[in-house]
Amino acid sequence: METLIVDRKGGVVNVTMNRPERKNAANAVMLRELQATFEEVERNPEDRVMVLTGAGGAFCTGADLGDPNGPATDASQSGLSRMRRLGDVALALHHITKPTIAKVDGFAVGAGLSLALGCDLIVCSESAKLSMIFSRRGLSLDNGASWLLPRLVGLARAKEIALFGGMWSGQEAHAMGLVNRVLPAAELDAFVDDWAATLASGPPLALSMTKTLLHASAQASMDQAVEDEARCQSLNFSTQDTAEALAAFAQKRDPVFTGR
Repeated sequence: METLIVDRKGGVVNVTMNRPERKNAANAVMLRELQATFEEVERNPEDRVMVLTGAGGAFCTGADLGDPNGPATDASQSGLSRMRRLGDVALALHHITKPTIAKVDGFAVGAGLSLALGCDLIVCSESAKLSMIFSRRGLSLDNGASWLLPRLVGLARAKEIALFGGMWSGQEAHAMGLVNRVLPAAELDAFVDDWAATLASGPPLALSMTKTLLHASAQASMDQAVEDEARCQSLNFSTQDTAEALAAFAQKRDPVFTGR
């Protein structure tokens, strides 16, 4: 990997965007590596949780406009083709059926903030700076932001965030419901490590189905949601993991889940 550091331990995959000299702005290589990594995490049964973060005190400042081969600048492709390439990264992240956590310190701007919002959970430091800066650059939303924002904060607040392109502190983002937790920078790593370890020790199939149900709920009627829940729950009751959870409860011990 040229632009990412990927570390695996105990079912947790830590993916670090590693272009600190550019505040982890995404060039063409990083986009390819992110998409490939997200697809690999989805395929690998040993990967139970993914943490996405950035090196050098920043998360990601969006697409690297100085990269001649980037999604905003590659003259060899049409604008639509270039932007679809960026959208493929957002879709690869969205299609991960395992829990994902964005650990945000410093700047998460534009497409970089879209990447964070594409994760299931966002934990940021008090010193984080978040912005949908697109409008200030003469641009509209991309990298999945138009779908993600209103589902996280509601349509009215999404319009405020997107149309003004303001910069929000970690505390402000938390107050708006944009992130799950905001912490002092010194506590960020330990908190995310604990969340990731907790999720990695959980029941993989049940967590995956829970995530899938929640994603599908935006397009489902109540009737469809209840039917989908019934199908997933009936599958859970046929698994070794659910039998293990019930046995562990009866025996007053922690369950050991295997994803079977």
